[in-house]
This record gives sequence, structure tokens and C-alpha cells, in this order.
Amino acid sequence: MNPSTLIGIFASILLLVSVLFFTAESPESFINLPGLAIVVTGTLAATFISYPLKEVLRVVRLVGLVFRRENTYVRDDINELVAMARLWFKGDVRAVEKELEHTRNPFLRTGIQLVIANTKEDEIFDMLRWRIARLKAREHAEAQIFRTMATYAPAFGMIGTLVGLVNMLEVMDAGDLDVIGPRMAVALLTTFYGILLANLVFKPIAVKLERRTEERLITMNMVLEGISLITKRRLPSFIEETLNSFIANYNDEIRDASIKPRPSAASTPIKG
Repeated sequence: MNPSTLIGIFASILLLVSVLFFTAESPESFINLPGLAIVVTGTLAATFISYPLKEVLRVVRLVGLVFRRENTYVRDDINELVAMARLWFKGDVRAVEKELEHTRNPFLRTGIQLVIANTKEDEIFDMLRWRIARLKAREHAEAQIFRTMATYAPAFGMIGTLVGLVNMLEVMDAGDLDVIGPRMAVALLTTFYGILLANLVFKPIAVKLERRTEERLITMNMVLEGISLITKRRLPSFIEETLNSFIANYNDEIRDASIKPRPSAASTPIKG
């Protein structure tokens, strides 16, 4: 399981346990199935109305990505690109084609196949950039569905609050607290459920999917850069160094604190 998701789930459970057992006389007072049904059913109904069925069903399957650690295989892509660059630099096209048979990255495979086919460099870039744009648009739309659900959930929480208040007003003249209490619970807890689902379920999933898309786009742009360098017949060592820069850890580009300056260079900074 993805460790950050596991930590988030544990923290969410801890929060709910704290709310249920330390801020209320009875934990059952925060459990109201009719109010929860209003929020969940209303949110799902509005989502199905807003988006085509196939898109909603596809997004439901993506929820599993939030809970498991996804391998990006960036290092494998770099090794494959560098190996193909060496073979291409030697002019061994047949060996490059054999190497492609074991390539699991379809984006990389398409790019190298276009290079082997002597496709013009501009046409190669147009094709690959179009595929990058298509993936970005599709996955952005998938994350947007969860952001839309995060908008609907509090709204239906407010609807449940209004329903509960109307029902409470109808029985208020009777003065029966046994009847007024459940109506008031629906009125207050539906808003609580809507806000909770929006901020602990729907929005985090959307952010997680957006981060996944960013990582995938970085990988695709790295492959695009590698293919560009191969078409320009740059040295494999230069290609490898360039591709490694895409996955290098962040370093301060101005000052490296791990290196001690020479005594002569440790003078007082010039004031300007």
C-alpha cells in the first residue's frame, strides 16, 4: 500500500475516533444513516448526471491507485533509451529493433519506431507531444470528477440540513423531544458528513491522481527528450547524463552547504 495514503487513513481514523469518543457523551450521536444516505446518494446522482457513464466507471477503478504504490519504472526507461542510443550510434538498426521487442513502455517504443522509420524530427515531436497532451487531458478530466464530487457533497449536506429543519418545524408544536431530536440530528449531521467526505475522501483522491499525472508527464517528457537526442545522434554518455537530470534529487543551484569554502573565500560578503 502507498505509505502516504496509509498514514492519511490512520490520521483520519484517529480524528474520527477523537471526535466520537472525546467530544460527545455518546458516539452514537454522530451516526445518522438517513443523513449519510442523503449526502452519498445525492452526490452520486449528481455525478452520474454530470458525466458519461463510462467515464464515471473508469474513475471508480482508479481509486485503487490511491491505495497502492505505483512504480514508474523511470530508471528502466533511461537504461533502455541509453542502450538503444548506443546501438543507434553504432548504426546497428537490427539490434535496436530487437531491443524494442522487450520494451514495455509504449510511448518509448513508438518514438524509437518512428526514428527507425526515418520519420522527420518535427513529425516525431508532433506525434509524441500530441500523445502527451491527450494523456494530460484525459487524466485531468478523471481527477476533475472527484473535485466535482467534493463540490457536490457539502451542497447535499446543506440540502439534508434544510430537510431536517423542515421536518423539525413540523413537529415542534407537539413539543416531543423524542421526535425533535432525530430531526435535528439529520439537520446537523448531513452538513458534517458532506464536509467530511469532501475533504477526507474526494479532494485527497483528486490531488493524488493529479500528482500521479504530473509524475507520468515528467516521465513522458524525459522519454521525448531522449528520443530527440537520439535523432540528433548525440553521444550516449551525454544522453544518459541528460536523462538522469530528470530524476535527480532537488539540490540548491546557488549554494552547496556540504562543501566547505577555502579560507581565502570565507571573507565577509561584499555589500552592494
